[in-house]
Amino acid sequence: MTVEEYLHTAFDGLDQEYRDGEILDRSLPDRLHSLVQGFLALYFFSKRSQKLWAYPELRLGVRDRRYLIPDLCVFYPEDLQELLPATPPFIAIEILSLDDRLSDVRAKLEEYRDRGVSHVWMLDPHQRRMYTCDGGPIEVTTLRIPEFGLEVTPADAFGD
Repeated sequence: MTVEEYLHTAFDGLDQEYRDGEILDRSLPDRLHSLVQGFLALYFFSKRSQKLWAYPELRLGVRDRRYLIPDLCVFYPEDLQELLPATPPFIAIEILSLDDRLSDVRAKLEEYRDRGVSHVWMLDPHQRRMYTCDGGPIEVTTLRIPEFGLEVTPADAFGD
């Protein structure tokens, strides 16, 4: 499949990622995954006055012939006008599902960094753990956005 065909294709069920001409299935989100995705979207929705704009499951071009779909991406300072962003998001977030392979998720996180994403995060709703990803996942107790003096706490992410 060509990039143009991929970008104009709607898939049954979950949207699919595109990697070098191949369509790849994504992990099926479970209840905890969906809850965390919702909590984070609400958190960033509450920060829209600071020009932080959250988008769940948006196709993101990370390089030529490679489109990934972060669970949530946050753009700053402008709300997107185009259907597919040409610029990298400010934050890319992956939320683990039970059937995710850590090696696959880590590869995605590295691609976001290589694309120029300032903050790359991974959350594990089953273990209730949060990670920043800069040269590999590092477990943290809060996810910080120092440019705004903001912190995403476990209560924000997991609904405590």
